[in-house]
Amino acid sequence: MTKTYIVPGKRTPFVKAGQEFAKLDSLALSKPIAKVMADDVRPDFLAWGQVIPSPTIPNLGRDILLEAELDPEIPAYSTTLACSTSMLATIQASGMVGKGGNHIALVGGVESMSHVPIPMKSGVAQQLMALFQMDPAKAAEKFQSLSPADFELPIKGWANRISGRSMGEHTEDTAQYFKIAREAQDKLAFESHTRTSAAQATGFFDDLVVPLEGIQADTMPRADSTLEKLATLKTVFDRSENGSLTAGNSSPLTDGAAGLWVCDEVGLEKLDAGYAAEFVDWEIAAMDHKEEGILMAPARAMPRLLARHNLKLTDIALFEIHEAFAAQVLANVQAITDPNYRKEKAGVDMDLGEFPWERWNPNGGSLAIGHPFGATGARILSQAAKELSEHPSGSYAVVSICADGAQGTVALLRRP
Repeated sequence: MTKTYIVPGKRTPFVKAGQEFAKLDSLALSKPIAKVMADDVRPDFLAWGQVIPSPTIPNLGRDILLEAELDPEIPAYSTTLACSTSMLATIQASGMVGKGGNHIALVGGVESMSHVPIPMKSGVAQQLMALFQMDPAKAAEKFQSLSPADFELPIKGWANRISGRSMGEHTEDTAQYFKIAREAQDKLAFESHTRTSAAQATGFFDDLVVPLEGIQADTMPRADSTLEKLATLKTVFDRSENGSLTAGNSSPLTDGAAGLWVCDEVGLEKLDAGYAAEFVDWEIAAMDHKEEGILMAPARAMPRLLARHNLKLTDIALFEIHEAFAAQVLANVQAITDPNYRKEKAGVDMDLGEFPWERWNPNGGSLAIGHPFGATGARILSQAAKELSEHPSGSYAVVSICADGAQGTVALLRRP
């Protein structure tokens, strides 16, 4: 069986939407990452993802490849799975390398939350299209008379289409279902900012981040964050006395792009990487979002993946868990360590032990770094592969990402 590996790639700094990268769309963010990575090694194919794509770019991966002036004979495609998008691209690529003459894949994702298309309502769009075909002048006149009521405005941010509710509203359900206290959420957010700021100070991100538009590093980590400051923030999704999610313990809307390498052993030799991680296995889980919240699928995926390899939580040297919200991280860990939940919801009867919090996100996570939806998978996998290089050979890492639609992906990595 072909072994596959991931090698850390490059990414842009992650910045808050509407600020430093406000003029850059998904192509402009992705192009420099693909270009700088392909300057070192020619990929056999490229896979790239975005959660909220532009309707004018039907195959983002191919356009990135051509915009970056890579060899046009390199195939490229696009993929999506909400916040797990570039982890899904990694999973897909891991099944493609070692076959058909493919040894190296350039994989990544992007989100430009500063450039999100706002669609027209279906009936309005159909009427305009029909008018443009029959009478362009009349269509232009009609277009000028459009009002906000003719558009699907993101009044609740980027809400789930089925429920009509935002991720934050769903996670308020999760916090209440699992009784996750506001204080615990703020403490986890504080830890994320503290660890990310320390990693920036020591230069951990220096070989992972490519400066762009004069921005050298992620702009959102707060070295001056305190529990007292976090406690003063008002809730944003549920403003009643039951609410607990704030801007401080929720990931911010973010612009950024990230890439990584997926390869077999032949490709690994070509890359001549300083560090790599074997991509051992993966699990994708899904659930009914009406049960305990829309971001709880990793609590099913992780136990199944660990049990399949007869591993306990304490056998894992490193956990990289995507921090969409502090409450979601705490709830998933609580569920994973609950034997009744594991047996009933994940179908796993194996004792996994206690969760080793000291091995969680050692260099910070999405609450501080940011969360450009399509890029987070590549960011977190690259970060985990670099962190794993500091552990002995044979050490394991688990990477977990929750996703809209009540789905989630989990990967098992091992240091060669």
